[in-house]
Amino acid sequence: MLDTKVRNIPFSPPDITDSEVEEVIKAMRSGWITTGPRTKEFERKIAEYVGVNKAVCLNSATASMELTLRILGIGPGDEVITSAYTYTATASVIDHIGAKIVLVDTSPDSFEMDYSKLASAITKDTKAIIPVDLAGKMCDYDAIFEIIESKKNLFKASNELQKLFNRVIVMTDAAHAFGATRNKMNCGQVADFTCFSFHAVKNLTTAEGGAVVWRNFRGLDDEWLYKQYMLYSLHGQSKDALAKSQKGSWEYDIIYPAYKCNMTDISAGIGLIQLERYEDSLKRRRQIIKLYNEILQKYVISSLQHFGDDFSSSGHLYLARIPGICVEERNEIIIEMAKMGVACNVHYKPLPLFTAYKNLGFEIRNYQNAYKLYENEISLPLHTLLSDEDVDYICKCLIDILKNNHKI
Repeated sequence: MLDTKVRNIPFSPPDITDSEVEEVIKAMRSGWITTGPRTKEFERKIAEYVGVNKAVCLNSATASMELTLRILGIGPGDEVITSAYTYTATASVIDHIGAKIVLVDTSPDSFEMDYSKLASAITKDTKAIIPVDLAGKMCDYDAIFEIIESKKNLFKASNELQKLFNRVIVMTDAAHAFGATRNKMNCGQVADFTCFSFHAVKNLTTAEGGAVVWRNFRGLDDEWLYKQYMLYSLHGQSKDALAKSQKGSWEYDIIYPAYKCNMTDISAGIGLIQLERYEDSLKRRRQIIKLYNEILQKYVISSLQHFGDDFSSSGHLYLARIPGICVEERNEIIIEMAKMGVACNVHYKPLPLFTAYKNLGFEIRNYQNAYKLYENEISLPLHTLLSDEDVDYICKCLIDILKNNHKI
């Protein structure tokens, strides 16, 4: 075993500096702690960073996805397709709106859904597809849109907004992928709608929070769509707190009974500073990934490819795969890593393995490729508080464990 002093390396702590703390204090002293000027400024900055006309900040990526589906008018009788290899939020929002969840297996040895199976999953009831930009790497949207176009004759719009697209709508779960690029396009510019997460463990955090953007689409009224998100996220109220605060402007209407998922100015204050630091954060993540690759790939330990000639991931997760191990062995490795002070994780347990999805009729035997990914995957720490020495220590711990168990 290692004679190196045991370190304490958490899996994904937030990288918060004095600048974020000072901005939160300013927000609290400003008199605006709920949705206000900082939230609006954060929306403007996100839209500018992504390269789209509008962004909406909400309290989570989950809310961003659910409200998008609701605004699109998707509900009972409709089907929405997503990957079996994702976090529950991607699929649970489909259930929330009363639509049918359709899960697609991954391709062999790939973290992306099997696009040949995606094609066969599209029916006359399919209204949307939710690709997952897992670990921060954008999916193959060329393939996705080509499949959608080939099935365009099946699509039946049920409202004017759906008629505008006149095909299955692509709403990406990009919870991991803020800042990713593919084919010189930013994540957020490719899918029809893209939903980001700013949760505590994400590359850019607002503690809790998320955002939705939509690509610049001919005929889409950006101001009208933005207003729909405002209504849906604030109880269907015709004025937000900022507008109501103007002298003599208390009067408002409730357009429909909606939801409560707005972002606060305290959260947006954190986000504004995080965004200022974000390019440096992406650069550091890329350096860490390179270090991992240089050490681990000597030992036939594979990982998701984050960077190539035509794509660049946000570097959110380092997904390592250990050849030839089963679930029990993988779990034991994680326990051994913890004893050495290294917190690891698994991304993800396929949805059909969970009780909730079993109760919906899903069976893991229909998603064998996703299971094969899961059984030997270990997520190693990847965050901007890691030093090069930390990465070296993590790798040495993993290699030592695998050698002692004759796995490499």
